[in-house]
This record gives sequence, structure tokens and C-alpha cells, in this order.
Amino acid sequence: MIAPAVRHMAFERADGEPFAFIPGQFIQIHFNYADGKPTKRSYSVATVGTGDATPIDRIEIAVSYVDGGAATDLLSNLEVGGTVDASGPYGRFCLMDADTNSRYLLVATGTGVTPYRAMLPLIARLTRTRGCTFELVYGARNEGDLLYGEEFAAFAEANPGFRFHPCFSRTPRALPRPGDTAGRVQVAIDALKPDVAGDIVYLCGNPDMVDQSFGLLKDIGLPVPHIRREKYISSR
Repeated sequence: MIAPAVRHMAFERADGEPFAFIPGQFIQIHFNYADGKPTKRSYSVATVGTGDATPIDRIEIAVSYVDGGAATDLLSNLEVGGTVDASGPYGRFCLMDADTNSRYLLVATGTGVTPYRAMLPLIARLTRTRGCTFELVYGARNEGDLLYGEEFAAFAEANPGFRFHPCFSRTPRALPRPGDTAGRVQVAIDALKPDVAGDIVYLCGNPDMVDQSFGLLKDIGLPVPHIRREKYISSR
């Protein structure tokens, strides 16, 4: 458990083969409801690999527990060595080779931060090869809900082209750190003064956050193709 209601899980393919994905993609876990009806849930791959499509041995995900959720029942009771049926990778919420922008704003709430964790090696490479910078704006209710917060802070310290902005909507840290923001992610987005000519923004997490941030960025004048979105919906 990496937060009161979030479990970090790691899987290997049962056939022993490696798994290839592009940072930002997700897998789907397939299972049945109690009545036998088939369903599936999507989870972004959180594994910190090499930054490209090189195969990895472990597929890491972060799973939010939802009261009464069918996937929660499955994954909360899964023991070490247990198996699930899964497919993928899927999705295009990835950093694009064709981009020529000078700065990225990566915005997340909750488990929506997991694709950015997978992107860290690629982010380090892009800051060196293209000279672009990255601002990670991450919203959580309190410090206990800040997933992988120490990893992002350490990465920011080691990589000058990357800055980390935790946003606490309810309770700030007892010992505030540089970059901390009180309030929702929109406060930090506004403070970073998005540049309509030189920024590309990624939004991932709670649908309300994604929609509100999208509206804010459109009002500023950011071109819609420069706003890339992925919504995380807690589902039973």
C-alpha cells in the first residue's frame, strides 16, 4: 500500500516473455462480475524502464481501491504468485517524437501520475537532447496521498530540467518544501503561466480536474492539439 487506498502491484508475464510498451500506455485487466458477466479495467503502466519501447520484465501498476468495486475485490485479495488475465499495451498518451515545443506541463491527480513515472527516463533524455523542460503538477488531498512523491522529488533534484509541484487541496505538509502549492492543480497551472506558443500540456486523472484544466488552458489560448488528455474514472 503506497497510500491508504492505493496498492502498488508488479506482474510478470506467465509465459516468461518480456513486455514491450511506450511510456504513457496502459494495460487492461479482464475478469468477471459475480454474475459471470465479463468486464475489464484499465491501468497505466508505471514501470520505470529505459524510456523507449525496450521490453521490460515487470509490469507495475497502481490500483485505487473503490468500496464495492469488482476490480478492488479481485486485486485486493490477489496474493503473491496469483495471476490475472490482461491485454495490451494500448493508448497514445505518450510523448511525441515530432514535438518541437520548449516546455511540457504534466498535470495529474491520484493514480493519474503513474504514466509520468514511466516517462522519467525519457524525460531525462529529452532535457539533454532537446533542451526542453518539464513541470510536473500533481494534486493530492494531503502528503499521504502523494504517490511516488519521494521518487519525483529525487528525480527533480538530479535533473535540473524537471521541476516537481505537489498541490495539496486539503492539508499541507507539516514541513513544507520548495514547489509545494496550497489548493488544486489549477492554481499551480495558472502560476506557471502557460505559453501558447511553446508549451504542450498533458492532463491525467480525475475527469473533473481534466475538464476544468482543459477549459482553463483553452481560455488562455493554448491550441487544443497541444492539450493531451486521459481521464481516470473510478468504477464499480
